[in-house]
Amino acid sequence: MNFLYWHGPQPQLVFTQPELIKEILMNDKEGAFPKTKVQGFMEKFLGQGLATSQGEEWFKKRMLANHAFHAESLKVYMKNFDCCNILRKTHDESESDELQQGVRASIMKILKKREENVKTEELDSYGSDFLGKLLKAYHSKDETKKISLDDMIDECKTFYIAGHETTTNLLSWTILLLATHTDWQDRGRKEVLELSCQQIPSPDSISRLKTRSMIINESLRLYSPTALSRKTNKEVKLGKLLVPANIEILIPILAVHHDPKIWGEDAHLFKPERFAEGVAKATNNNMSAYLPFGLGPRTCMGMKP
Repeated sequence: MNFLYWHGPQPQLVFTQPELIKEILMNDKEGAFPKTKVQGFMEKFLGQGLATSQGEEWFKKRMLANHAFHAESLKVYMKNFDCCNILRKTHDESESDELQQGVRASIMKILKKREENVKTEELDSYGSDFLGKLLKAYHSKDETKKISLDDMIDECKTFYIAGHETTTNLLSWTILLLATHTDWQDRGRKEVLELSCQQIPSPDSISRLKTRSMIINESLRLYSPTALSRKTNKEVKLGKLLVPANIEILIPILAVHHDPKIWGEDAHLFKPERFAEGVAKATNNNMSAYLPFGLGPRTCMGMKP
């Protein structure tokens, strides 16, 4: 179902048809559907990180993240400040300025500590993790690779918030679903114990946990933690529609993930067995029917390769 409504003076088009979603997210070769601009408090707080930047600036940051991003990359600085408390506070302008400055100071402290360790030769390089890659780019003499101090700070904020908020939502819903479906809880536990032999699972063994993957995929389908929006920057043909410029486009992921035409009449039920043969089989090879990480060039960095 597709429909138009008005959010104040701003017209917004809502699309739930996978074929049109694919056109918007994957086949946008002319850049007609850029991301909507973050405004207000979140614009001030996030700055121009990977999630909010556009064009060449986005491409540079995406390449940097592609080379460095993995689960260990953020551990260096994740524990150093608590974003959750910041995001729960008021959007009052003066207080948001104070909070933003506090976060910046916390990140600067982490960055300076890493730089100092290199200067004192406690470390022989900035490191191969994401923080190290950011510092290396900041100090680069190659102008095509160099990033500014603000860029570096914005990237730290972006990855902390994106990683924390989405993962927290996913884990919360998964725990609730397993608490109410104890049969899948037992199956998941049994698989872990059999594979790890009572030891903490290694990264390699985690990738072989098929039941775990089924459970997480179904949790993401039922309660996807993200939202997708775009905006037309020119008049564009989309399916049978001629969409004017400056129209906001919303893609309600939950509506797509709960569509009985795609997932069956039991789409509202927790059934991890849907993903027993992988995502492609579960969606009948319709890649735009399952969007917990988005789709296309701007697919979330947290998506498992």
